Amino acid sequence: MPDEKKVRFSDPLIVFRDRRLPERARPAGYSALIEGYGLRVPLPRTLLAIGQHHRIIEADGFRILTPRHAPHATLEGHLTFALKYEGVDLAILKCLFLKTGPGPIESMVRRKPTGSYVRRIWFLYEWLCGAELELPDATGGRDVPVLDPELQIAPEGERAARYRIRDNLPGTPEFCPLVFRTEALDRVTARELKQRAREVLAECPRDLLSRAAAFLLLNDSKSSFAIEGEHPPQDRIQRWAGAIAQAGKQPLDRDELLRLQGIVIGDSRFVKLGFREAGGFVGEHDRETRMPLPDHISARPEDLPSLIDGLIHFGRSRARDLDPVIAAAALAFGFIYIHPFEDGNGRLHRYLIHHVLAERGFVPPGLVFPVSAAILERIGSYRDALESYSQRLLPLVEWEPTERGNVRVLNDTGDYYRFFDATPQAEFLYACVESTIEHDLPRETDFLRRSDRFRLHVQDLFDMPASKLDLLFHLLQQNGGHLSKRVRAAEFGALTDGEAERIEAIYRELFPAVSRHACP
Repeated sequence: MPDEKKVRFSDPLIVFRDRRLPERARPAGYSALIEGYGLRVPLPRTLLAIGQHHRIIEADGFRILTPRHAPHATLEGHLTFALKYEGVDLAILKCLFLKTGPGPIESMVRRKPTGSYVRRIWFLYEWLCGAELELPDATGGRDVPVLDPELQIAPEGERAARYRIRDNLPGTPEFCPLVFRTEALDRVTARELKQRAREVLAECPRDLLSRAAAFLLLNDSKSSFAIEGEHPPQDRIQRWAGAIAQAGKQPLDRDELLRLQGIVIGDSRFVKLGFREAGGFVGEHDRETRMPLPDHISARPEDLPSLIDGLIHFGRSRARDLDPVIAAAALAFGFIYIHPFEDGNGRLHRYLIHHVLAERGFVPPGLVFPVSAAILERIGSYRDALESYSQRLLPLVEWEPTERGNVRVLNDTGDYYRFFDATPQAEFLYACVESTIEHDLPRETDFLRRSDRFRLHVQDLFDMPASKLDLLFHLLQQNGGHLSKRVRAAEFGALTDGEAERIEAIYRELFPAVSRHACP
């Protein structure tokens, strides 16, 4: 363990871990601790440093503060600075504490037993390392939260009397992603979209809503396969839609995850069901050598038991007091980074979003938000959200190829999957949910209203069977409100030119936007 007195914090620099700063500045907080203690951890999305001028600069993933913000160049100084300005980063803190050992933390607490930041550091050491320091319980200082609610989104928490703090971490040491406050999240959470969804649906007749719900459910199942580049037969789409419809009704546990994998895979002749017993990665293979070319490397199989237990507990613990969309993002994206199965991870990842939203009552009864359909429409942003952490994680994973073209992880990576910043993922998911409520639901119910009116108008003109009427509507949809000569000659040859023109006019009046952009 390094002697604290011998740790040398960096002088002002212009490049930090291959990233160029906006100007020459001295690393501070987490960046100083990473550099000073040689920590191998995913870098925070924003790094802090102390500049030489009295102005704050924010650019290129750096925030350069002024000299008056400079912390003392000590372990305590940089830890206090980090908690004050950067919030809690559990992955960095655990790696740091394993480097320092208990001695420096105990000395810190003895020097300032009532200090609010010191007591938070003390709690985090014991919570992360699972070892109690040789210190008496705190007797002074007002209770403070572990996570600063001004910086990070957290539940109310419970009092931890030993430290005189409030433990408001949403998970356990086995799995605890965190989310930072941002302008985007503050804006959308203030909108109370749960209530907004009910207002939108209250305007829709029950029979129309039932039909919209059936369409959205099937569309979401189809979209979830499409995201994976799969186009399975209708029976598999229907089976997965049935599973999604039951989301939130069964408690989340290992057996439930295994049951769902069985449904989503269907034919298991070529896939080994169950939790992985080998490595895993997302990516391609070199065409000639079959060498893996990973974009993301999954958690080691030996870490899966604790990670899955932690993930399940997260869904049942104080995370239940988090905003449902934020909790869903943390749980579901944590699952996809862990990648516990050989196949089916992507669809189960999106199922977990449904599960949390339904279980927490965010989704009105009988309705499934088309999460996968919304993701498919934003597939580029979805990949950005996935890669926002994968790209920072991948350089830290040491691996070698196996004979079967898989990967074998050589270093301890478990904490990389336990503790990550889920802010970009929460922002992305909230954007999908907001669009679903404000656009997708109204659009689908409006479409059904207009299509019903079309059928009524046509039935006033002709005695046409429902199946024939459905075909007519479908063909008009396909061709932007026009009946082609081929269609007229084949399926609807009995129509006169005037009748066909009247039908087209009815359609164009009800669906003007679609017709306007159609080819003649």
